[in-house]
Amino acid sequence: MKLKEIYRIAVEQGILADTRSRDEIERVLAKERKAFDKLDEDDKAFFDTDRLTNPYVDTRINCGDLETEVRGLITGVDMEAAEVLLADRLREKGEPIDLILSHHPEGYGYARLDLVMGMQADLWAAQGVGVGAGDALIGPRAEEIRRKIMPANHYRAVQAAELLGFAMMSCHTPADNSVNGFVQEFVDRERPDTLDALVKALRTIPEYGDAARKGYGPALIQGTGSARPGKMVADMTGGTEGPMEALDRLAHAGVGTLVGMHYSEEYRKHAEELKLNLVIAGHVSSDTLGMNLVLDEIEKAGDVKVICTSGMVRVRR
Repeated sequence: MKLKEIYRIAVEQGILADTRSRDEIERVLAKERKAFDKLDEDDKAFFDTDRLTNPYVDTRINCGDLETEVRGLITGVDMEAAEVLLADRLREKGEPIDLILSHHPEGYGYARLDLVMGMQADLWAAQGVGVGAGDALIGPRAEEIRRKIMPANHYRAVQAAELLGFAMMSCHTPADNSVNGFVQEFVDRERPDTLDALVKALRTIPEYGDAARKGYGPALIQGTGSARPGKMVADMTGGTEGPMEALDRLAHAGVGTLVGMHYSEEYRKHAEELKLNLVIAGHVSSDTLGMNLVLDEIEKAGDVKVICTSGMVRVRR
């Protein structure tokens, strides 16, 4: 299948799994189109026009021709220069690798990861937090993330892929949306009666079970195992960790337990003060689950060989 088709499927899967409505996503895209139309011609040359049709800035074709026929791809949570060299070595040994598919963003998607964080306000609004308060909270945090990322070497892996003749693509929020929806449906269906039972239930999901056997499976980091979880909310999408103040709003809205990929120690301590339970499902394992859900759709659409590395373990559904 062609590279452009893989890209289209990834974006569409993200939209299907998005907690926002299609109308809200279209509103976001329309806002981008209006902003583009207002730019001077000189400034339009610096605008990423994919933002006019793709609501996920962290999901991009980083290099390669859209018409490239992809016979096989190598995918992982982080695909850096070392993984690009691995792909080249495997290609030398006969593997039909045309595409390097990274979960974590590279290139433009990495440089402007902050632009996808606004969706967190909508995620909080779905739990009863005022959308105005959510917008006010996420704005400064997104700017903080932008400043933090600015010094990074965003195109290092992309340039390595270009030099070795690979196409490269990142698929971040579509995978995160997919795992967020999957885990939310899972906990709603299983309804574990204690936090310990929640952790055990998560281990029945193959990706989390594999991680548990490897030493980094689901874990309770804030709360008492025998306590009831209350209202459980999956917290796995929106670019990266939001502001700590959002925890106050979520606790006030009645959320009892957040199930996330990872939480900083500052987050954990603040949640402890609020008596808000935190369960880490796992970072790499959650990314793997989300990517597997996207890969399922890619494999349904065409004959593409998938090779996994960098934390990825393929599970098909």
